Amino acid sequence: MTEFDGITARVIPTERIDVGLLERAADDPSTPPERTVVLVHGNVTSAVFWQETMQHLPSDLRVLAVDLRGFGHSEHAPVDATRGLRDFSDDLRATLEALGIPSAHLVGWSMGGGIVMQYALDHPVQSLTLQAPVSPYGFGGTRRDGSRLTADDAGCGGGGANPDFVQRLTDRDTTDEAPTSPRSVFRSGYVAAGYSGEHEDLWVESMLTTSTAEGNYPGDGVPSENWPGFAAGTIGVLNTMAPRYFDVSGIVDLPQKPPILWIHGTADAIVSDTSFYDLNFLGQLGVIPDWPGADVAPVQEMVSQTRDVLDAYAAAGGAVTEVVLEGVGHSPHLESPTEFRAALLAVIGYVGSRIEPSPATEAIIIRSVD
Repeated sequence: MTEFDGITARVIPTERIDVGLLERAADDPSTPPERTVVLVHGNVTSAVFWQETMQHLPSDLRVLAVDLRGFGHSEHAPVDATRGLRDFSDDLRATLEALGIPSAHLVGWSMGGGIVMQYALDHPVQSLTLQAPVSPYGFGGTRRDGSRLTADDAGCGGGGANPDFVQRLTDRDTTDEAPTSPRSVFRSGYVAAGYSGEHEDLWVESMLTTSTAEGNYPGDGVPSENWPGFAAGTIGVLNTMAPRYFDVSGIVDLPQKPPILWIHGTADAIVSDTSFYDLNFLGQLGVIPDWPGADVAPVQEMVSQTRDVLDAYAAAGGAVTEVVLEGVGHSPHLESPTEFRAALLAVIGYVGSRIEPSPATEAIIIRSVD
């Protein structure tokens, strides 16, 4: 895997697993927690995706990015999905302890957003930046208020993964010959239509580090009497976000509330109130047959759920800033890097940071709730 200028890679042993780590070579390990930023990637990616962000953050910060288990250079240990995202958040804790970092500003992208919210429930943090995060109620299978649709979380978890996409990950397919190839999925799901960047080959290579061994991506499924005929299993990545295992809405009740930045794009195909990765939405569109209707299998309002929880967090005394980027997809740090960095620096309290739209961004909407 290619490291950008000024970025170094290593694998460090922890009490749980061996963890892949990217760091800036010139950073000072004695930097205090209030100036330390830890970047946590999402599903089917790795720490490599953060390198541009790392390069362009101020030099007096300490910035590092970790590989989650089963991704990048981290150990391909199995994931116990019945713990929700705690295997990942506990690995993160063990990593920071091994590095002598008691607390930091945590940045989580997509699934990583759920991981850092879980971390904040269990350990002190300086701030949370949630980039296109998974809903606090998990992925799929819930109503707007977070209540579960079925007792077995039908339509959620590992059984919903496209088997051809999984096979192409296993085969390390770098082509764009099929809509299920990792490169095609990056173009259609990770970024908005029309995005182009010079590092696409590296991003695809990063996606291909995903372990598809048993217990990693995607995880198992079980038969269900409920539509669409399967439910969440107990191992593997996708099952960690099934609502019976994952619910971090309890951040509302944290006695010490770190400031939160929520940054997301209006053209996100993955985390949305009309997500093309939500099987209930695909059923409503007729892509998956025999959808039983909105009374039984409503679309998950992912963005609205996050907004509801963060509004409640603010009402309980927390500080929340929401940054909405018009026309941006699931990867603001790639698609609108200037806006992303400025928003991050603002939430960590970096002096002189400002959030302004660049010419490439149609509009930026900022909503502060405190």
